[in-house]
Amino acid sequence: MRDNEHPNFHWHPPEASAVEAAERLRQALEALGVVVDVHDGYGLALVSVWDGLVVWCNGDRFWWQAGWDEQCGRPAYASRPVSGVEEVARLVTARCAELRRVRFGERADPRQAQPEERADPPRAQAGERAATPMQEPEPPQGPV
Repeated sequence: MRDNEHPNFHWHPPEASAVEAAERLRQALEALGVVVDVHDGYGLALVSVWDGLVVWCNGDRFWWQAGWDEQCGRPAYASRPVSGVEEVARLVTARCAELRRVRFGERADPRQAQPEERADPPRAQAGERAATPMQEPEPPQGPV
């Protein structure tokens, strides 16, 4: 046995290229109403779904952060083979809806959020100056 081999590890060639599998996932997610971006490089593909939700693919498996493990204090990940792309799409769609509920309350669709609930920074009203993060306070006027 070579130094880099593990007795319980059996390498299987990927079922498809990482990008091909990610594109199939993109199509399945878009069929469920979730619009995503696919990026590739270094033998991996990333499916960017939502703030804090990225699905990685190596051509053999998909994996993504499925929640938080309170006991260990770290992210908990889910993983599925690329042959189960429809199941992955359903699971990722559910996770996306969960993250949207956290951000927008009961309304999972951010388009339904009221303007004051959105994460956009406040805009100055007509005639007001917009506050800048590092703005110095103005010195007091008049005699001291």
